[in-house]
Amino acid sequence: MNLKLEVIVLPVSDTDRAKAFYEKAGFRLDVDHTAGENVRVVHFTPPGSQCSIIFGEGLTRIAPGSLQGLYLITSDIEEAHAELTGRGIEVSEIFHDAGGLFHGHEDGDVTHRAPGQERLAGLHPERASYASFLTFSDPDGNGWVLQEVTQRLPGR
Repeated sequence: MNLKLEVIVLPVSDTDRAKAFYEKAGFRLDVDHTAGENVRVVHFTPPGSQCSIIFGEGLTRIAPGSLQGLYLITSDIEEAHAELTGRGIEVSEIFHDAGGLFHGHEDGDVTHRAPGQERLAGLHPERASYASFLTFSDPDGNGWVLQEVTQRLPGR
């Protein structure tokens, strides 16, 4: 079996506001289609990605802003930080975790830390692949994580 993740539906409260945000962030607009008076589909693809996002009206009952931990992978997190901030997108500073990767937080915050762990400022000291991050949210609060990956794990 061959399966590819192609599209993620984002819950947003204001389609035009979300469209302006993702255009500003540098995502490619693929489709903005209205089908009747209750359905509108806006389709964007992050730069270099094979997976896209869609949002609009009549697409989901999920509460706006409820998706968290949407990962975007970059080979140069410093360059991504500079480009996003240059586009006017509010992003966190680059950080790494004192305790390693994939730690959750009880309040659902996408900060890669568990209770008692520290989120440390700056790049991972060894600049290890999978170990440096930044975060941002869209206007509704859907949370994105950029992770620097310079060398893939075996089989990826």
